[in-house]
Amino acid sequence: MPRVYVALIHHPVVNKRGECIASAVTNLDLHDIARAVKTYGGKGFYVATPLTDQQALVEKIISHWTTGVGGAHHPNRKSALEMIRVADTLGAVQEDIGRREGIAPKTVVTSARRRGESLSFAGLRDVIEMDAPVLLVLGTAWGLGEEIMQQADYTLMPIDSRTGYNHLSVRSAASIMLDRLLGNDRE
Repeated sequence: MPRVYVALIHHPVVNKRGECIASAVTNLDLHDIARAVKTYGGKGFYVATPLTDQQALVEKIISHWTTGVGGAHHPNRKSALEMIRVADTLGAVQEDIGRREGIAPKTVVTSARRRGESLSFAGLRDVIEMDAPVLLVLGTAWGLGEEIMQQADYTLMPIDSRTGYNHLSVRSAASIMLDRLLGNDRE
């Protein structure tokens, strides 16, 4: 099985004016990305925010769907949300994966905007098949902060719809990326 992890970063991200911010956690992102990670055989899903109230919110949502009444009524959702781990920073995510895997993950950042030299989906599948752990990093708000982009081993090319319109929700983009990378029909 490929050793692919996903991280959803809430800081540092940028707003529509390009200013560095911390964004709020959304319930839909947690559910939908966790379910996509589970569906495609990912090893884990991290939510990174330095805001303690947002960390507490994530833990409360996870608890409802894993140990609360939600888990009893929806065991499939329970197994997906059990994959979520909360961290303060991307660095903490990388350290945790390194401890679990015995080696630091290759970090792959994503963006809806083309940025210099980008790795194709086929190229990233080749990296995944080398059997090193891979961390796919997604940004909230209007995208990852520049300091995150600069730290990555790779930048994944944007999803191209051929329409010129590219403003997917992060949960939709995550599903498309995971399907292109880990799905059965990877042409």
